[in-house]
Amino acid sequence: MQARSTFAAAALAALLVSGPIGAVEDEDMNFDTTEDLYAVCVTTSDAPEYVATSFACRAFIEATVQYHDAVSDRKRLKRLICYPQTATVGDGRRAFLAWAEANKDDAELMGELPVVGLVRALADKYPCR
Repeated sequence: MQARSTFAAAALAALLVSGPIGAVEDEDMNFDTTEDLYAVCVTTSDAPEYVATSFACRAFIEATVQYHDAVSDRKRLKRLICYPQTATVGDGRRAFLAWAEANKDDAELMGELPVVGLVRALADKYPCR
């Protein structure tokens, strides 16, 4: 899941110029829980807040995977996610949404930090053998 150099600037610009968030509550954008991340990432393209939430979801996924890759690049740290070279951030988003949809009624899982829920989802989709 490769990063693009202008992505962060574009995401920030979209967040700053987007209008008020509708179906997604402002508190969801705090990313306190996996449920918050799910609420942001599940926003459909017809929602007025889609551009902002789409960038926010993508940035969260990309940052999590980059961090995972950086810390697991050391010989003593085990990889938790073993995605193929062809995997995209969109693939990661779809994997997270499918996992979150399947677990949305599990208050314990959905109440965890969003980075934990995202890693659970990606590890489920791309397990390390």
